[in-house]
Amino acid sequence: MQIQILKSKVHRATITEANLNYVGSLTLDQDLMDAAQMVEYEKIQVVNVNNGERIETYLIKGERGSGVCCLNGPAARKGAVGDIVIIISYGLVDVKEGKDWQPIVVFPKEGNKL
Repeated sequence: MQIQILKSKVHRATITEANLNYVGSLTLDQDLMDAAQMVEYEKIQVVNVNNGERIETYLIKGERGSGVCCLNGPAARKGAVGDIVIIISYGLVDVKEGKDWQPIVVFPKEGNKL
């Protein structure tokens, strides 16, 4: 049997933009994506610490080193510039492997820098 488990997360990034006129997704600095071992178009959950909103969407690579964390499309209604979010990705593992699993957790500094 397999279980869905926390693969990685970017804990407490700051929303830098909200672009309503976009198809949808979250644009994230590629440095943060790499550190969390997340890939472009991966399904993610975004949890807004400021307002409690939780959304599922996918990642788009942002410019490396830019600190970008942009809610796009309908997701732009779920947060505002300056809000703190947790970006979560999940994976499937065998139950036995899950017992010893350790997720990757990235804690961005000011400006969403590593």
